[in-house]
Amino acid sequence: MKKLLTLATLAAALGLAACGKNENKDAAVTADGALLVKVGHAAPLTGPQAHLGKDNENGVRLAIDELNAQGFEVGGKKVKFELMSEDDQADPRIATTVAKKFVDDGVHVVIGHLNSGTTIPASRIYNDAGIVEVSPSATNPKYTQQGYKGAFRVMANDVQQGKALGEYAVRDMAAKKIAIIDDRTAYGQGLADEFDKAVKAAGGNVIVREFTNDKASDFTAILTKIKGTGPDLVFFGGMDGQGAPMARQMKTLGLKAKFLGGDGIHTAEFMKLAGPAAEGVTASLPGVPLESMPHGTDFKQKFESKYGVIQLYAPYCYDAIKVVAEAMKRAGSIEPAKYRAEMAKTSHDGVTANIAFDERGDLKGGAITLYRVEGGQWKVLKTLGGAPVVAPVPAEAAPAAAAAAK
Repeated sequence: MKKLLTLATLAAALGLAACGKNENKDAAVTADGALLVKVGHAAPLTGPQAHLGKDNENGVRLAIDELNAQGFEVGGKKVKFELMSEDDQADPRIATTVAKKFVDDGVHVVIGHLNSGTTIPASRIYNDAGIVEVSPSATNPKYTQQGYKGAFRVMANDVQQGKALGEYAVRDMAAKKIAIIDDRTAYGQGLADEFDKAVKAAGGNVIVREFTNDKASDFTAILTKIKGTGPDLVFFGGMDGQGAPMARQMKTLGLKAKFLGGDGIHTAEFMKLAGPAAEGVTASLPGVPLESMPHGTDFKQKFESKYGVIQLYAPYCYDAIKVVAEAMKRAGSIEPAKYRAEMAKTSHDGVTANIAFDERGDLKGGAITLYRVEGGQWKVLKTLGGAPVVAPVPAEAAPAAAAAAK
């Protein structure tokens, strides 16, 4: 009996030693023995924002394909990244269902969600499950203000964007009477709130504030009411699916006020939907223009050869995956509990910027760029923070920087 106990003790000790040497021991493996890393991606893949959701998905896919092709290793073992993409329909309730599915499926990281209104409620579920989440497009500051250690964002937030827009409206556009409309989403209302504060801090005057929703298409009643107040500028917090018809209806009603929005309307799709009414519209994007990004030109060529024109956030999605992969390599583990601490130490030479995070998980030194539609193209007006602008951005390259989450 003593001999049996000794053998059992020795076997247990060897087992523990083996576990200590291979932190990925219990991870799923592929047929060729590679560690399987499940990457969750969530965005609206159907409905009026599907063009943005697919853009995000393709940015993630491009990075995954590259990592798999190069034989990426973690802890001396080959890794296979697998994309698991879900349609949250830009609906907070569906987003939480998607988040629970990702938890049940054992994802190692989530890239998303696209919208702030879906990202914030889903983030609670990921936090409780210990899953790392990296936002490439949700800009509402509340996402990283919740104190979740696994929540990160690879672009500027709406405190920075709203401030830039408000100051630009008052000081550069010389607006005296400003009307604000938002779509009551976490993104649209959050950006409008920050814009409102910045306008007032700059000495501007907000004469009326109205709201709609992210499914609306007829804004005649709201715009007629606003027209009666005589604004010289209308600001819209929302996405291109509402911003484009709003711009057209302003023209139809003879509302001659300038039209200003955030990253949600800075898309090729906005110009397509708005038609001639897009001319003169001003919008912002967190980040610098694509051609001014550290590796923007190379990314544009790679992405558009496979997927077509970049809509908005694809470069940020690409960077998000690369940041996670590097953190896993440094940690020697694909498990969130092991590599999460390395995320906070990130210094990544990305497509969009040199990515590093502050204590909340927000991007350090995020830039904001202002654009205006001139001759059917988004033309650069001004960049605040970040790298200097070196070239204007043609309409087909419009998306380059991005922000918010809609």
